[in-house]
Amino acid sequence: MSYLINPDRTRPWNDLPDLPLAASDFETVEVYAQLAKARAALGKLQGRSAVIPNQGLLINTISLQEAKASSAIENIFTTDDDLYRAFSEQPNPGSSPGGAVKEILRYREALWHGYDYLRGRADFDRDYFVQVYQQIKQTSDGLRPPLALTHIKQGGTGPNAGTVVYTPPRGPGILETKLANLLDFLNDDARYPVDPVLKMAIGHYQFEAIHPFRDGNGRTGRVLNIHYLTHKGLLDFPILFLSKYIVAHKEGYYAALAGVSQRGDWRTWLLYMLRAVESTAADTYTKINDIVAAKEAVLQAVAADTRLERPDQLVTLLFTQPFTTVKHLTTARLYVENTARKYLNQLTTLGVLEKKTLAGHHYYLNLELHRILSE
Repeated sequence: MSYLINPDRTRPWNDLPDLPLAASDFETVEVYAQLAKARAALGKLQGRSAVIPNQGLLINTISLQEAKASSAIENIFTTDDDLYRAFSEQPNPGSSPGGAVKEILRYREALWHGYDYLRGRADFDRDYFVQVYQQIKQTSDGLRPPLALTHIKQGGTGPNAGTVVYTPPRGPGILETKLANLLDFLNDDARYPVDPVLKMAIGHYQFEAIHPFRDGNGRTGRVLNIHYLTHKGLLDFPILFLSKYIVAHKEGYYAALAGVSQRGDWRTWLLYMLRAVESTAADTYTKINDIVAAKEAVLQAVAADTRLERPDQLVTLLFTQPFTTVKHLTTARLYVENTARKYLNQLTTLGVLEKKTLAGHHYYLNLELHRILSE
């Protein structure tokens, strides 16, 4: 039986097919060949990240980049300086960050809130989706009510800008029923024995097609991608930089989504997502190696050219986020204030750090870490 497509983009697609898919929609040689590559790249990443003694080297830096990239897909942009400065002041920023920075930090907080929510739970549930969405949007709103006349429209400024390209399901109890089916598919591996990476890709499409919230569905769905892989044990922490691939291939992402609803083309969508996993797992693996190598090189230089106390602890702290402040070192009880300032200034002279004055406050940028994250 072929996949039932959406006959009218301007009307709510209440006949969005339930999961699972027919085997013919995804069981192809091409899809499984790409799945093998994605699984191999994930396994390599998991093996490398698991042996890093200080996971803070990865957790802060890579999740911050994922938040920035995922927000960029929604045309939410900021500078590295503004983002790193605001992040360095968490959880009590000295000044309220601007709108774009605030949105990006909320995404990162949602990434970790959802991760913590799922720990100790066997299954995903509706509250998981609601809490991630509420964290991203900082709202008490829940599922989109039937009265919300939601449409997905063509963006840009071209001749088709503003044209309705998709209308998600709507009506009393419909979203609840569709989400229940999605959760059943994601959670029940005995009844639906599909590889978890494929399930992630299928589930992401289904979530976006259901479009259960007024706003923030794209970001919520991308958080789901990472959490599904961690919850199924393919990664220990949500460090897969998946949104970077989507930013670089944004038109392909939206075209592949539309291809499923308009033509039943699951092949293109699944291959897109599997290539995204393979590419970003390899990219994250490289970043991990680069961060670890840079940390060791900086530690060697600091040990050879200075007489700092506890240089290993200081350098480790410098690599847990791009910006460091005197307060970071004193809060960590590593040094008293005068010593912390003296050491940070020494490392600036050595070329390890760059001192920046932003909004009247001093920050120290880890130049090697910034280079790696910017690549």
